[in-house]
Amino acid sequence: MASGGVGEEVRNKQVILREYVSGFPKESDMSVRSVTMKLKVPTEDSNMSKAIHQPLRGFGVARVLESKNPDYKEGDLIWGTTGWEEYSLVTEKEALFKIQHTDVPLSYYTGILGMPGLTAFAGFYEICSPKKGEYVFISAAAGAVGQLVGQFAKLMGCYVVGSAGSKEKVDLLKNKFGFDGAFNYKEENDLDAALKRFFPEGIDIYFEHVGGKMLDAVLVNMRDHGRIAVCGMISQYNLDKPEGIHNLMCIVYKRIHIKGFAVFDYFDLYPKFLDVVLPYIREGKIVYVEDIAEGLESGPAALVGLFSGRNVGKQVVVVSHE
Repeated sequence: MASGGVGEEVRNKQVILREYVSGFPKESDMSVRSVTMKLKVPTEDSNMSKAIHQPLRGFGVARVLESKNPDYKEGDLIWGTTGWEEYSLVTEKEALFKIQHTDVPLSYYTGILGMPGLTAFAGFYEICSPKKGEYVFISAAAGAVGQLVGQFAKLMGCYVVGSAGSKEKVDLLKNKFGFDGAFNYKEENDLDAALKRFFPEGIDIYFEHVGGKMLDAVLVNMRDHGRIAVCGMISQYNLDKPEGIHNLMCIVYKRIHIKGFAVFDYFDLYPKFLDVVLPYIREGKIVYVEDIAEGLESGPAALVGLFSGRNVGKQVVVVSHE
């Protein structure tokens, strides 16, 4: 990791897209290449074809090799937006957070102490305004964000149910994360009936990751003045024609508050977030599951696996152990 321009030349392994991708990505859409590069600010004469062959971008943990920014020095550990590569040049310091606490696994800064953790924290506490004893439902609950939202809700004394896509994940929600209930949505022919089974008195808070038929069923089962935090809608991302929602009048009848959000709007909460979550981790009040793949070469398969639910917990790709 370098912040600012330096002249060192390195051999750099990268994951790139071969061409534009339509629909769900396939492993064949990506390749791993090795190039020689200088860690210097790129010129502005790049064109569209060059951009295609830039490495993928994502959140990662890295060590600063050299920096001309006074806020960072050689050896500092950071997390933030980096490339899917062994060495990255970062020119926007707003995309970085310095890691001060190393008594927890560094991989946690890609998950529970990074973007997913802050997403769960902001979405649940800031948007959903939870109260003790409320009824909380989380879709895609075994993922990087959902597993944390459920545990935050349990710590507040809420009743918590999650949906997931496999028996293994359902067991994880109930037996490791402490959810009061969970169900495999793939085994439910009637999502409305499934929700009524777990929430006979209705849902106060819904943390949305799925959209489509799941959202439609949830709207019918929301209680008056319920809150829905819309974090994502993975069932809709790659449809040629997104599914329609038929129960929108429930928003009016039940005075439901729905808000979409992006974690970037809540980066100012990060110090507060650490003050709350670090003690929970150290005291064993929150557990976190990671699905770790070794090496950049495994990156394409790990990414594709996210869309089929192959991963269990936060998907992490280890580029280097040092």
